[in-house]
Amino acid sequence: MKEPTQRQRDVLIFITGYIRSHSYPPTIREVAEHFAISVKGAYDHVTALKKKGKIKLENKRSRTMEVVRTGDEPESEDFTAVPILGVVAAGRPILAEENWDGAIPVHMSLLKRNRQYFALKVKGDSMKDAGILDKDTALIQKQNTAKNGDIVVAVVDEAVTLKRFYREANRVRLQPENTAYNPIYSQDVKLLGKLAYIIRAC
Repeated sequence: MKEPTQRQRDVLIFITGYIRSHSYPPTIREVAEHFAISVKGAYDHVTALKKKGKIKLENKRSRTMEVVRTGDEPESEDFTAVPILGVVAAGRPILAEENWDGAIPVHMSLLKRNRQYFALKVKGDSMKDAGILDKDTALIQKQNTAKNGDIVVAVVDEAVTLKRFYREANRVRLQPENTAYNPIYSQDVKLLGKLAYIIRAC
């Protein structure tokens, strides 16, 4: 029997962590939303895991996924897979299947219940004075609001940036944490989420 692909392993890690956190399994739609993929895409991954003997599933009933314990689960059940959404092509939304660049296992203790997360690879040094360095991975909590001083992921002129957020009288200021860079001012800012944690590769 074929082993799961890396993407299927990511889905299996998420299902395992979700069951541990909630005491019941996710729906296909919740799998799709977590990985920013279509419901059909999520269904295909779950069906493949069922065929490979990794989960049990009753197709006509919701929340029936059950992880089959084989002793070689891909990660501890204390972890869940958070999708990495990499470089964004011009004109495409960041939370789209085309941008999925794998997933990173994150310990459940770092995540709030009933919140959704994604990860981004950091490029550049505009936030270095906040301890955010080039090649770090930023774990982002999805939300479309922020308080002054929060570090956010925002879309400005179709470009995605990680900056500190400040709402001014008639505009938003996105402030870098490096004096070599100037603030970004705009009246049209779309917030995608707030920084939760930075994960640094050793």
